[in-house]
Amino acid sequence: MGIVGLVQLLFELYIIVLLARVLLSWVQVDPHHLVVKLIHQLTEPLLAPIRRVLPQSGGIDFSPMVAFVVVLIAEQVVLTLLRSLLR
Repeated sequence: MGIVGLVQLLFELYIIVLLARVLLSWVQVDPHHLVVKLIHQLTEPLLAPIRRVLPQSGGIDFSPMVAFVVVLIAEQVVLTLLRSLLR
């Protein structure tokens, strides 16, 4: 696995962590559990600024959907730049 593959894997893992955050919001979990804390620590730096910019929408948090789009676009930009630099 080269650098491009490693970076792609990291983006994919972050998408999975974001998905886990969404799934955790649908069920009642212990917020003090180590895994739950880790997921929140990994995702909150991206979700909090998005929440501040998005208008309130009746209790539904759309920030994860925006975050998915942001991460997917960032992945494409970073991978394209890496591939062009490594040619």
